[in-house]
Amino acid sequence: SSPHLVQVRERIRINGQPISKEQFNKYFWLVYNRLQETKDAARASMPAYFRFLTIMAFHVFLREQVDLAVVEVGIGGAYDCTNIIRQPVVCGVSSLGIDHTSILGDTLEKIAWQKGGIFKVAAPPVAPPARASAPLRAPCSRACPWQRGVPAFTRRGCRGETSSPVPNNGECGCRVSARFPSPAGSGELMDLPTSVEAGRTVPLAPAFCPSVAMVQGLREAEWLGRTQVLPHGPVTWYLDGAHTTSSVQACVRWFRQAALNEDKPQDGSEVRVLLFNATGDRDTAALLKLLLPCQFDYAVFCPNFAEVSVVGNADQQNFNVTLENALTRCLENQKTWTQLLEEKVGQELWLAAPLGVGSPLKPDPVRGALLLVPSAERPLNSNSLVFPCISHALQWIAQGRDPCVPAPAAKAAHPHPVASSGAVLLQEATAIRVLVTGSLHLVGGVLKLLDPVLSQ
Repeated sequence: SSPHLVQVRERIRINGQPISKEQFNKYFWLVYNRLQETKDAARASMPAYFRFLTIMAFHVFLREQVDLAVVEVGIGGAYDCTNIIRQPVVCGVSSLGIDHTSILGDTLEKIAWQKGGIFKVAAPPVAPPARASAPLRAPCSRACPWQRGVPAFTRRGCRGETSSPVPNNGECGCRVSARFPSPAGSGELMDLPTSVEAGRTVPLAPAFCPSVAMVQGLREAEWLGRTQVLPHGPVTWYLDGAHTTSSVQACVRWFRQAALNEDKPQDGSEVRVLLFNATGDRDTAALLKLLLPCQFDYAVFCPNFAEVSVVGNADQQNFNVTLENALTRCLENQKTWTQLLEEKVGQELWLAAPLGVGSPLKPDPVRGALLLVPSAERPLNSNSLVFPCISHALQWIAQGRDPCVPAPAAKAAHPHPVASSGAVLLQEATAIRVLVTGSLHLVGGVLKLLDPVLSQ
């Protein structure tokens, strides 16, 4: 799977655990030396990073004689280097979203064509249910018969009943696992009649009812970097690697439920901080706009580098991006955030409507207009900062109140007035709630610093 959060060994797992450092070192050099010895003289380059790790993963699985391998594509599927498996047992595609548009295309139909490229003859496809899977019909028809999916996880109506809908990725995983014989825990597959789509008969995929064991597994699953909460005394970190519009929307719903619905401190203040970064060709303005309802007191932007120096951080170093380019992107994100806040304030503060009974409007004697008091608990502000690395950003946010994060050095104090005033508020706040989102690589760098055990 990819990407990794802290260590590259996370990408190649056996029985759920990353391979050991000794195994990684052994197999890395076996594969590297063999490729070096056999490469074409006319094409002397070695495989790129992801392709090399894919070849290495297959070699590890063969040498370690694994019984079953679950392989996640990198980007897309049709032309992804993982798509050399000729006869997979089952192929699954989770919910589709707009991402990597420069490579996959800018519409769901184009992206579905790329994703559906993993479908193979005689390998039953597993796709999102109902309308969500419609764009996959065309690529599916290239290789295998199309079947319309039926939702399995709902609030009612199946043994997998849960208090809230289960994400599509969880359902996809359960459907895929149900294709394999298992002594216990398999979901049930039941044939259903056909349905009619666009005037033609389309067979329904077998109905799927998750087993009790599957539902329990989903409830107890821990997925680092996704809806993860790390309470560190007065500072609570909320980590979610959302980086598309749909995933950020889900992240906002989760954060508002997990953090903003918490009991407010009775003996002090609460400060909310956004730590954000986005990379690639993503629409940063669209992502940041979705985060506005969280009412952050401060927005902090930094590159995906754990430290300014890359020494000792090889697993998280991206040699395709310079620090200068990354900082430029952060400054652009900061500017976008400020503009979005100004637009929101402008839209909400001034209305040319009569003052009604019980209305939140107040006459403004200076401008002769009506001032709309925001319904939020606190007014919007544009306090935002950019730091050169994750470590510096965490030090300013925590202000020495998180035992895993050292206090900022006095001599390195940020001269910006926002940093100075914000430091005082953070030092005195009873609760500091920090949402880290926008990039899985950013979340990985934060985890590396907040949870040193992950680096061992």
